[in-house]
Amino acid sequence: MRFVDFLKTTVLLSAGAASALAAISVLSAAVESSKALVASMIGWWVIATAIGLWLGRRAEVSSPIAGLLAGARTSTALPEQRPAVTLLNRLWPLLLFAVLAGALGVLAPQIPGIGAGFAIIWALAWRRQHAAVAAIEDRDGVRFHVKRTSPIRPMELLRTPGFKALRPERLVA
Repeated sequence: MRFVDFLKTTVLLSAGAASALAAISVLSAAVESSKALVASMIGWWVIATAIGLWLGRRAEVSSPIAGLLAGARTSTALPEQRPAVTLLNRLWPLLLFAVLAGALGVLAPQIPGIGAGFAIIWALAWRRQHAAVAAIEDRDGVRFHVKRTSPIRPMELLRTPGFKALRPERLVA
């Protein structure tokens, strides 16, 4: 799976987890008829949105992703393409987080509400990273792919040949 596609999918799945947790939280609070709880959760989501927008404001690659890109091993062959397995292998903590926070919503509606805020922060903080990686790929003429590793080991990337983007400002007449 291409790394830029992995980053886009991570942002979308984080936003989906935030939406699902927010819905569970609001429904659980509605059952208890707690308007104050809903108002406080909405306040937390607004604060989480501001934090996420602040963290994701820059258009350059973050330092964790820069380290991954720098440590990518060069390969001449494309890795095995199994996107569903790769996503489950790398994003199982997000799935576990969403399921546990949603299940705990039965006991206390605050738990999925707080979890939704953290998923909002995560989604907004990482929203521009795929574009920054794509710009590096175009500049260097490479493609980064997620290497299949153990789910408990750190992520590794493979660098494969790609096409260099020739922009008009780079061409000399």
